[in-house]
Amino acid sequence: MPDGSTTGRPSVLVVEDEAALATLLRYNLEKQGFHVEEAGDGQEALNLIAESAPDLVLLDWMLPTLSGIEVCRQIRRRHETRNLPVIMVTARTEDQDAVRGLNTGADDYITKPFNMEALIARMRALLRRSGGMPAKGALEFHDISMDLATHRVQRGGRPVHLGPTEYRLLEFFMRHPRRVFTREELLDGVWGKDIHVEPRTVDVHIRRLRKSINGEGELDVVRTVRAAGYALDTEQV
Repeated sequence: MPDGSTTGRPSVLVVEDEAALATLLRYNLEKQGFHVEEAGDGQEALNLIAESAPDLVLLDWMLPTLSGIEVCRQIRRRHETRNLPVIMVTARTEDQDAVRGLNTGADDYITKPFNMEALIARMRALLRRSGGMPAKGALEFHDISMDLATHRVQRGGRPVHLGPTEYRLLEFFMRHPRRVFTREELLDGVWGKDIHVEPRTVDVHIRRLRKSINGEGELDVVRTVRAAGYALDTEQV
């Protein structure tokens, strides 16, 4: 879990090279109870994260020294930060760019210009998914087990490492095994009814979940139902 919240407030690292926007973000986030640190370029961001990981990174796509995409890649490569929640901020609106950001490891993205209330709602939703009050108990399906208190997942005895969104997605499936959910139902159940996220985001996170949960020679337990959605199921028909 991130350990940057030393003040009792959720800590956010704002990685943004536009000084005016960084100042605006700091003002609004601090007003909403966040502890804010700033980095003006990609390398500075990685240095700050290595010193003390925040609870969430708000990461601009276009940065000096290292792009936001490369910063996100390096965050995901490091054992200590691979589950660190990341929201990519981008002026790019093309679908393939948004998907590229998600494929790199971002948990969510928002395009400029954005509504501050919408951004803060997404941040709070992601922080709830990655932490918050720990649940108790365990869930099991097939050879997969999930400890809700420690957020540890195992399959066949081997540890499975999931990002916060993939963890919540798997938890949702494990609470409703074998039931088929549409993309819209998954968005409501995992992201929240008040958060606007594109349906294609579900497909990206399903691919990431599959890659993490299905080892070599293991059954793919995430079933795609054509024109309907997805289910956690051992029957692939």
